[in-house]
Amino acid sequence: MIVTKTLIHNDWQEVLGPEFEKDYYQELHNYLKREYATKTIYPDMYHIFQAFEWTPFSKVKVVILGQDPYHNPHQAHGLSFSVVPGTKVPPSLVNIYKELQSDLGYPPVKHGYLKSWADQGVLLLNSVLTVEAGHAYSHRGKGWERLTDTAIEKLSSKGGVVFILWGNAAKAKMKLIDETTNAVITSPHPSPLSAHYGFFGSKPFSKANHALMQFGESPINWQLPDDPGES
Repeated sequence: MIVTKTLIHNDWQEVLGPEFEKDYYQELHNYLKREYATKTIYPDMYHIFQAFEWTPFSKVKVVILGQDPYHNPHQAHGLSFSVVPGTKVPPSLVNIYKELQSDLGYPPVKHGYLKSWADQGVLLLNSVLTVEAGHAYSHRGKGWERLTDTAIEKLSSKGGVVFILWGNAAKAKMKLIDETTNAVITSPHPSPLSAHYGFFGSKPFSKANHALMQFGESPINWQLPDDPGES
């Protein structure tokens, strides 16, 4: 058996630890070592598992599933849809903020740093956790999907989790989720190409909080701080 070092410093390590010892993950690990050594890869290697680090398995209330990290400089830091402070808010997140204001009345903030959501139990998970600079979805099919599918299945087994699935790639994960013990909220993707086809007006934030309260959980405060340093 290959013994791997601790990759996630909370209860996710125990949940996903068996995956880190499987052949597919060792192949992924070797692939990433070559990629990081020879190309620009996002996020930096120390933030690949940031979503898991900030939102422990036992604390997850909501999952917002993305596809893969942003592939432009100074954006990705390991959370779906979120960007580092000081970076222009990406178009999909601009639309998420518009829907947040329409749904709950919270005006958009000027940053795209979603740490305060993560700290409250919102797992901002991408299906693929790394990407080559300038090449969207370039690390597709290398093994990440198997790991993140396992994470989704484990959360589904826990029950009482709200899964927010935007777009067809995210909705394809519905087969991994037990809808009798969890809540699933779907709509088109918030990107400018599809947001007007049903994302706007879908009210995912109020729906998520309603579901959480039905599960006996406290709702998420979706209002982000004006200063990302307060996250």
